[in-house]
Amino acid sequence: MTMTKKDESSSPELRPSLRKLLDKVRKGCTACDICLRDCAFLRKYGNPGRITDLYNPSNNESKALPFECNLCGLCSSVCPEGLDLNALFLEMRRETVDRGGGRFPEHTVITSYEKRGASRRFSLYRLPEGCDTVFFPGCALAGTRPEGVRKAFDTLRRTIPTLGVVFDCCMKPSHDLGREAYFRAMFNEMRDYLVGRGVKTVLTACPNCHLMFGTYGEGLTTGAIYEALADADIPVRRVSGTVTIHDPCSIRKAPGIHAAVRKLVVRTGLEIEEMTHSGTASICCGEGGAVAFLAPELAEEWRNLRHSETDGRKMVTYCAACAAALDKRGSCSHVLDILFDAENALSGKARVSKAPFTYLNRLLLKREFKRKEGAAVLRERTFSAGKETGKNPVKPLLLAAFLVAAIAAVHFSGASRYFEQEKLRELIQGYGILAPAIYMLIYSLAPVFFLPGLPITIVGGILFGPFWGVVYTIIGATIGASLAFLTARFLAGDWVESKLTSPRWRRLDREVEIHGWKVVAFTRLIPAFPFNLLNYAFGLTRIPFMQYVAATFFCMLPACIAFIVFSSSLPGLIRGKVSPTLLIGILLVALVSLLPVVYRRIKARGERRTATGENPSQ
Repeated sequence: MTMTKKDESSSPELRPSLRKLLDKVRKGCTACDICLRDCAFLRKYGNPGRITDLYNPSNNESKALPFECNLCGLCSSVCPEGLDLNALFLEMRRETVDRGGGRFPEHTVITSYEKRGASRRFSLYRLPEGCDTVFFPGCALAGTRPEGVRKAFDTLRRTIPTLGVVFDCCMKPSHDLGREAYFRAMFNEMRDYLVGRGVKTVLTACPNCHLMFGTYGEGLTTGAIYEALADADIPVRRVSGTVTIHDPCSIRKAPGIHAAVRKLVVRTGLEIEEMTHSGTASICCGEGGAVAFLAPELAEEWRNLRHSETDGRKMVTYCAACAAALDKRGSCSHVLDILFDAENALSGKARVSKAPFTYLNRLLLKREFKRKEGAAVLRERTFSAGKETGKNPVKPLLLAAFLVAAIAAVHFSGASRYFEQEKLRELIQGYGILAPAIYMLIYSLAPVFFLPGLPITIVGGILFGPFWGVVYTIIGATIGASLAFLTARFLAGDWVESKLTSPRWRRLDREVEIHGWKVVAFTRLIPAFPFNLLNYAFGLTRIPFMQYVAATFFCMLPACIAFIVFSSSLPGLIRGKVSPTLLIGILLVALVSLLPVVYRRIKARGERRTATGENPSQ
């Protein structure tokens, strides 16, 4: 990567905290290059002094640079001048975000994962009467090892009878990606709620959660479950063998936790041989700072270095994310695997789930704890610091313009001969029974993947005509709507709920609770909601599946008939012929399109009568 010398005159004012760190590193870095020895990032770009001299946040190359640092803090630990280099690169990320940058498509996976973790669907605050201590297992552990979460909670509750549990996200991805305002809003809401409910101590299982609560959890004492478990009387099945420990870089400054984890491992009968980099000198697993999304080659280099130090020994860690990352290259177990199921963990047979089953595990775990007796408080987090995006009113106009332009282009280019009804039928007949089956399959998948249904409907009318076009389209649309419904109900409810944050969606839930299938029928006839998202939304409600299917099928028919009849006449229109079918189709489409307008007028009239006290029956 080539960077240009910073031009101070061309750069807007930097964050004061960043300017202070830049000045300190520029003056303090002696270019000893000690920090380069074990850091793939610094070996690529040079020592911190060089990076600060070249750093220019107005330069596109500089914007991406800090996001390739894994924020592990090793450079800060080994710096003989005591420079806080980890804080420097984090502030660089924040500066980029402040300037409107830092939105890399590669980060969508991790930000979506985070949003699901903090959503109403996955979150749960279960606080018994008199609860002042909560267990915070984190996202990854609950998803990959739900049984470990259960056993850890049961063990802790023997000494803490009023122990609560909180399933939520610590928001570290947003923290590390420089989204400071969003992180603080989300984290502070969670922290303030706990403090307001009398919680004093948070026991974390995830080192990343431990770091967030320890740094930003004012009013709360942060502990690790491993320290509590190390002091507890836990019956274990003894095994033999030698392992080595990977200390997560996020808590390299927590020697008490390092010691507690080793005490737990030794309790099982295992011997520990330390790697070169351990404890406060530990190195990153390769996933820190979300670096793997932008610089996978750097992540792989760290991962390889970590495994090269094992010398063939089984690796044990106490971060579920680290375990998943290191297990890609070699065998790595979580300490809870060793503590509660050592034999299977050592043999590689421990039950460790991967996506998408991790989401199902979290849902089931939440349901289990929600149903436990003795909870004085049950809360699902509905707060969101994100902003809703409104609809784009230009889209319908663009769609109409595109359709008109496409018809004109086909007509004047002479390509209309390829749209003759008989030729299309001959093409379909070549596929035999597979043609309708393929069409219905495509249509059934469209709602699941949020593909627009109207273009497919138009194709169906052109290919199959007004009768069979309606038959095949309504079957495919009903199957697709049903698949989306079932996906939301059993697999992806967190994602759906993260999208449904406006008051109208909450009203929809209440209306379904009261009126059931009638709401489904109404929303199909009056398309006031986005169709594809609506399919998922109904999956979050309590409406019976068969009622949903029946109402969907029958109430989608009018619009289906209208658009199929209209589209079936398009081949003739392209050839310059206006058929009675076309006129009927236009009339039907117009009638269907007017339904929302009529509904709004009737609703407005009713509201005016209510406001004036007028009796509608008079």
